[in-house]
Amino acid sequence: MKIFIDSADINEIKEVASWGILDGVTTNPTLVCKTGRSFEECVSDISKIVDGSISVEAISTDAEGMVKEGVEWAKVNPKNITIKIPMSIEGLKAVKGLRAKKIMTNVTLVFSPNQALLAAKAGATFISPFVGRLDDISHFGMEIVGDIVQILKNYEFDTEVIVASVRNPLHVVEAVRMGAHIATIPFKVLKQMVEHPLTDIGIKKFFEDYKKIPKK
Repeated sequence: MKIFIDSADINEIKEVASWGILDGVTTNPTLVCKTGRSFEECVSDISKIVDGSISVEAISTDAEGMVKEGVEWAKVNPKNITIKIPMSIEGLKAVKGLRAKKIMTNVTLVFSPNQALLAAKAGATFISPFVGRLDDISHFGMEIVGDIVQILKNYEFDTEVIVASVRNPLHVVEAVRMGAHIATIPFKVLKQMVEHPLTDIGIKKFFEDYKKIPKK
């Protein structure tokens, strides 16, 4: 299981990178907007911290525009830049075009196994089912992750699944159980994954007992 952070906050990314568990980063216009910085500045700084996939959003709605954006973004970091493409007919065309140029793609806003199948057929590097948004409308979002993983396994696609819109640590546990390749996780949830009240109690008890040990 690879772990990405879903963030454009440089301080958050630096902190999680220091833990030794970070494999990549996903961003989007909403996350970048919160930083008050330009997209270019954010991506440039992230590239200096993370040696792994860095997803940036294509804003165009037509395939030609998405491919053009992808080519420009790839110049920033040819090895790691991944272009986020929305699941649509134009998006599928863009995925095909970017794959021909050896530029990685992440097909986002995937909400069904059918969409995932088409994205994989078009040549997507990654597919991002948004599980939290499905939960929000009373669907079991993680269920489609299992379906997508099985589809990719059945037909030996080289596409990887990024479990996205993660809202809590249980989403991550389910992703691991289902064999998803990657989860992209907000900083808040990553911290929740580290913490446990019994761990805190144990650390406190060990420290208190250490202070009682006679000194030489």
